[in-house]
Amino acid sequence: MKPSDYKTGMIGLGAVFGASLCCALPLALILLGLSSGGFMMYTMQFRWVLYPLGLLGVGTAWWLFWREKQRCDALVCKMTGGRVNLMLVVSATALMGGVTYVDFFLVSM
Repeated sequence: MKPSDYKTGMIGLGAVFGASLCCALPLALILLGLSSGGFMMYTMQFRWVLYPLGLLGVGTAWWLFWREKQRCDALVCKMTGGRVNLMLVVSATALMGGVTYVDFFLVSM
């Protein structure tokens, strides 16, 4: 398999990583003792851009996955990297749920 077979999953994970830059990643670094609150205050300024882009990226990953699945079902072929892509997109969705929880329930209090 080629790395391009996992494009859908990588789009989802990349979007979630981008969305976590504003709140979840700085919070994790602070909890590990590797950063200070100043870094988090700086990255929270970009929350209004990064969070919607993360949601858009995860939605795009799901759309690409289902589009490829429908194409393969119509052509009666096996979807290349189907299980791995599904696992990556589900992981991206779960991580985006974690980012949402951190952003709206832990940080914004």
